[in-house]
Amino acid sequence: MQFIYPVIFLVFFIISSFTSFAQDIMVEDTVKIESSPEIKRHSVKRAVSQSAIVPGWGQIYNRKYWKLPIIYAGFGGLGFAIGFNVKKWNTYREAYRLRVDGDSTTIDNYVGIYNDGNLLTLKNFYKRNLDLAVIFTAVLYALNIIDAAVDAHLFDFDISDDLTMRVQPVIRMAGNPQGGFTGITLTLRL
Repeated sequence: MQFIYPVIFLVFFIISSFTSFAQDIMVEDTVKIESSPEIKRHSVKRAVSQSAIVPGWGQIYNRKYWKLPIIYAGFGGLGFAIGFNVKKWNTYREAYRLRVDGDSTTIDNYVGIYNDGNLLTLKNFYKRNLDLAVIFTAVLYALNIIDAAVDAHLFDFDISDDLTMRVQPVIRMAGNPQGGFTGITLTLRL
């Protein structure tokens, strides 16, 4: 219990010193962006709309070409799963329908192989798999659009070797115009 009070005290001062300097940093960043009108921003809206129209087109716009085979392999595999499950579901659905129609002249292909309960179980199994494949296809489509949006947002993000963070203690006296306090400053250099 004695350990918790110094930790709370330290966290409080870290947060208070960070928030007081964050406003100054944001003002400087805003001025820098507004003072250079020649910067052409990468359009998130365009990447999202292109990816919604044709899956993978947003990744091409974002210059993430390596993601195309992953996207189309996913859609290809899910397309195959949908086709396979539709075929099997229709086969067992039709066999079950013929079996329970009450007409003794109609014969299905699975007489002596499956009973009525087996055909119903197989029909439901392939219907469930079909539904899951369709849901996974919709999820893959949504993830394609989300990925294009995230990549477009991070397209202009500068990742250089000069990323540093410096932590240093700060003590300001009561006579200072900003007021007196003790804390820690975090300086992030991008």
